Amino acid sequence: MGWPEARFVGPGVNCLGKEDEGAVWAKVGWAYYSVARAHVDTWSSLPSSHSAGGTGGGCTRAQHRLKSFRPHFLLSHQQGMIFEKLRICSMPRFVRFMHDLRPLKEDPDVVVTDLRYGTIPVKLYQPKVFSCIPRPGIVFYHGGGGVLGSLKTHHVICCHLSKKSGSVVLSVGYRRLPQHKFPVAARDCIAATIHFLKSLNVYGVDPDRVVVCGDSVGGGMATIVCQKLLDCPDLPKIRAQILVYAILQAVDFQSPSFQQNRNIPLLNWNFAFYCWSCYLDINPSWKSTIMKGAHLPAEVWEKYRKWLGAENIPERFKKKSYRPMPREPLNEAAYLETNLALDLMNSPLIAEDEVMSQLPEACIVSCEYDLLRDHSLLFKKRLEDLGVPVTWHHMEDGFHGVLSTFDMGYLQFPCSTRILNAMVHFLNKL
Repeated sequence: MGWPEARFVGPGVNCLGKEDEGAVWAKVGWAYYSVARAHVDTWSSLPSSHSAGGTGGGCTRAQHRLKSFRPHFLLSHQQGMIFEKLRICSMPRFVRFMHDLRPLKEDPDVVVTDLRYGTIPVKLYQPKVFSCIPRPGIVFYHGGGGVLGSLKTHHVICCHLSKKSGSVVLSVGYRRLPQHKFPVAARDCIAATIHFLKSLNVYGVDPDRVVVCGDSVGGGMATIVCQKLLDCPDLPKIRAQILVYAILQAVDFQSPSFQQNRNIPLLNWNFAFYCWSCYLDINPSWKSTIMKGAHLPAEVWEKYRKWLGAENIPERFKKKSYRPMPREPLNEAAYLETNLALDLMNSPLIAEDEVMSQLPEACIVSCEYDLLRDHSLLFKKRLEDLGVPVTWHHMEDGFHGVLSTFDMGYLQFPCSTRILNAMVHFLNKL
């Protein structure tokens, strides 16, 4: 059977006729499943010497999981790029479709309700067990760089948080790339959070125990929401923020973790730059200029060095493959196009002390094998220097995106469970 004829409408738009779309996605899904199944079979047949604690000098079982995870991601990403070039659909839309194929699991102890706050889709998670007192509330923003991630991909995580912490969890389905660029996602998160804060009595939530939480770009959204709501005295105050390998600045790409982990799955430098440039609507041709630090003037670097400089990062994180790099002279054209990165809704890490000192208590999770590891380390230092309480967990065996492997069978990493346990423990202490 041949592919249905595509009709190009515009970038990021699904261009297939409605009657053909289902057939196309069914074929693609089957092809993806077949290749993924082959990876499962290969991994399952590994000799025992490759398992954790085995002998023979082979890779650990966890390393094999990570190696098998990479082809899964690359497969959907590369197929998406092909579809985009053929003008069938955008790469982000294709990848999200593939990731959302996994059926949602029901938890008998949690009631899940699909709602809309205006045009923003949300999922509400409520423990079934009766409570005679108001419950804690969690507003959750999923990760994915604005490209991946959805209400579905983080469903199991939200169910677990609700069940184990006895909290009402609101998961926000903010709009994503490629149709919706900066600042749409942040505005959606702010709007949904305000709606939730105004409806706490409806959901039986204690106004003194509302926490914002997110992973990756969702962690950045959590901090952005906290900063923006500081000027809303009529709303309940956010009690705490939980940031799991959060994206907290879009300015500096020369930190130790960027040099050490630029090729680590699932977030390498090429994909990170794709998300960054697409979200800010910046021409990808500036990639090398930005990597060399020539997109911002010397006075800007000097102003933010006190917060972004590598001297703020503990020495143990700079021992491996790190070499300070001098920044090249300013490229004026690049600066005119990229200075939007300095907006605090892109880089909450560089907010002034007056703002940062008012932020709520934080639980910060960083991962060793993460391009963005240093975002967490720098944010932690800024908060601690200003007297804001911080609980920090560093996952020596963690990588960016590992939380999403929770409850994924053979692809689950023990680190994902430890992160969730740390989050629940922090919540239960509030």
